[in-house]
Amino acid sequence: MRIAILGAHLVGKTTLAEKLHESFPEYEFYPEPYFELQEMGFAFSEMPTGDDYKIQLEHSLKQIVRSNRNAIFDRCPIDLLAYALAVDNTLNFSSVFTKIQNAIKEIDVFVWVPIEEPDRISCSDSNLPELRYEVNDLLGELIDDFDIEVIKVKGNLSERLNQIQNKIEELKR
Repeated sequence: MRIAILGAHLVGKTTLAEKLHESFPEYEFYPEPYFELQEMGFAFSEMPTGDDYKIQLEHSLKQIVRSNRNAIFDRCPIDLLAYALAVDNTLNFSSVFTKIQNAIKEIDVFVWVPIEEPDRISCSDSNLPELRYEVNDLLGELIDDFDIEVIKVKGNLSERLNQIQNKIEELKR
């Protein structure tokens, strides 16, 4: 099954995705598009732009297309759409909207790691806390707009992992 982890930055999403991969070592792991693109030599703006996120979104779509049936994605197109909209709400996504819809149909399980109250991870000003909260809110809206079912996890790492594993076991029955 294909599993996508959604969430703003500094919510523990990557740590959770990596731990989930440890639980399912036979699954392919797809890191955030940002890191894959950086490794390929792409230079992003110092302050993220809508175009930076559109490029990552396109890469995320490619990750899904090239993935095997068993895969874990640390981010998916919905995250990157939320970031792009948060930094530039004038961007037109009509050209990729259908691609996003088609790609997310290939995802079997969406795991949303929202910002918790109280916040589990502090976010310094250099880590763009306003953007983090805006993306978190937009993710909630996009989840509704795309009408996807998510596992909304909370708690510490092991509690989050247990919530995902329990849901996956339910789905396998």
